[in-house]
Parts: sequence; structure tokens; C-alpha cells
Amino acid sequence: MSTPDHRSPSGAQWTIAADGHEAVVVEVGGGLRTYRHDGVDYVDGYAEDELCPGCAGQVLAPWPNRIRDGRYTLGERTHQLPLTEPERHVAIHGLVNWVPWRLLERSPDAVTVGYALPPQPGYPWELHLRSRWSVGADGLRAEHEVRNVSAEPAPFGFSVHPYLQLPGVAVDDLSMRLPARTRLLVDDRLLPIAATEVAGTEYDWTSPRRIGDAVLDLAFGDVIRDEDGGSSVSLAAPDGSAGVTIWADREFGWWQVFSGDTLTGERHRRSVAIEPMTCPPDAFRSGRDVIMLKPGETWRGVWGVRPGA
Repeated sequence: MSTPDHRSPSGAQWTIAADGHEAVVVEVGGGLRTYRHDGVDYVDGYAEDELCPGCAGQVLAPWPNRIRDGRYTLGERTHQLPLTEPERHVAIHGLVNWVPWRLLERSPDAVTVGYALPPQPGYPWELHLRSRWSVGADGLRAEHEVRNVSAEPAPFGFSVHPYLQLPGVAVDDLSMRLPARTRLLVDDRLLPIAATEVAGTEYDWTSPRRIGDAVLDLAFGDVIRDEDGGSSVSLAAPDGSAGVTIWADREFGWWQVFSGDTLTGERHRRSVAIEPMTCPPDAFRSGRDVIMLKPGETWRGVWGVRPGA
């Protein structure tokens, strides 16, 4: 009896490399499986024969995070999404992270992939997504485009889900700088119920400070922006000998930070998911920072990872 050819759960693998930087982009979800520099893995990825754990490196669109009961109203129409996190009765992380993306362009240091999201129950708009991943002297860079090819405006949000790490440094010992003035308070379903300022509290990382035993799965807003309108979050070793920074352009006004406490086995609190988001959780219901893409309009956003804090 013949056996079917073995295929990676994440589909085709595309390796890009330059200047000591190397990354692997995958077909399923069009996301990032690994990123390293000079042999050091700064992104906590997963093996080629492993099902993507904890949404590691995934692209999250047309909404990030959770929507309460998967139900939202736009104009006079109410939409019901599949409850993809049934234990919390929510729709989580969009519609493109488990679908096969297409290879569009490839070179030694860059790969571009795309996906056409069809209209469907719960999200009756068609979007064309395109992501260009590249590496070079400045680290990893991701450029994303999303175009609305529908006849009506489409509600839209975007995020990515990389886990950052410094190998050999426990999450508790990492020093984090997070440039945000507020955080969202959440209920037991991790859905936002209010916002509060971080100044003077244990959630203030506007200056570098040890993560310690903090349990984090929170969205931070009112971002303190750099001169170019973007912002960045950095992690550093206790002695300052190593660090890693994730940056995002002005399109991203929120940061979600997840310390991996609900992950099992070796991944438990091994790394920190730091996610640039265009909108907060449950945005399709609150309307906060939801992008309404007009017919024919294209949204563009850029982010990246570089060694050094």
C-alpha cells in the first residue's frame, strides 16, 4: 500500500536570508515561522513538521483579537461569525491565519505572498491581501497591503502575532519597554470593559522594567509615538548584553502583550507575544479605530523586528 507524500502542516516553506538574517515564511496563513540573526532565534517559532502553536507568527485579519459572541452590527445589518474560540464564545483572530496563501514573488532576501478572502457569512466583503517579507542589515521587515474589492465599504483591522525571545533568558527576567499610556481592563472572557491609565501602576512599562511575575494578555493603547509616527516595544536581558525590538509604523496604534501563561509544555512563559494592532479587541462592536475600507481602497502597514533593545 502506498502512503501519501508527507506535507508540512504549515504548507510550503520559503526561506529568505541576507546579512546574517534568516527567516522562514509559510504557505498556511502566510505568516512567519522563524527569524534569526547570526544563529540566534529572536522569534520563538515552531518546527516545520509542527502545527502552528499559539498563533505563532500568524497574520490576523480582517480583525485581530476577539469579538464578543462573534456578533456585530454595521448599519442596519447584524453579522454572525463562527465562534473560533468556543470556550469563550468569541470569534478570534480573523479569517486568514489557517488558509493557504499564494506565492507571488520570490528573491533570496524577500518573498511576497497573497490571499483573496472571499465574501462569506459573517463577513460578506471580498479583500485581497498581500504581504512582502524581507530581511537585510536592519533585520526583518514586513509590508502588508489589503485592498477592498467589494462594492461596499468593509470594516477592517489588522495585526500579527510574533513571539519574541532572548534564548536563555526567562520571561520573568526580561526587561520590557512598552510605550503606552493606557491599558484595557478585561472580563473573564478577555473582552474589554474599560480603559485605565498605567502611570503609577504595575502595568507601567513606559520606562524599561522587569516583567517579573506579571501575567499579561492585555491590550495597551494611547501609544507614545516616535518622531515618524510609529512606535516600538523592546525586550532586554538583565545585564543589557542582548535585546530585541519590534517596531510598527503609524498605522498601528495598539500593542497586545501576551506572556504565554496559558500555553502548555515548553512554551509556557518561554517568550512574549508582542502584537502591533490597528484596533483594540472587540472593535467591530465598539467601532473604536475600525478602518472602513472604501471600495477599491488599499490599506498599507509596515512593521519589523531587529536585534538590540
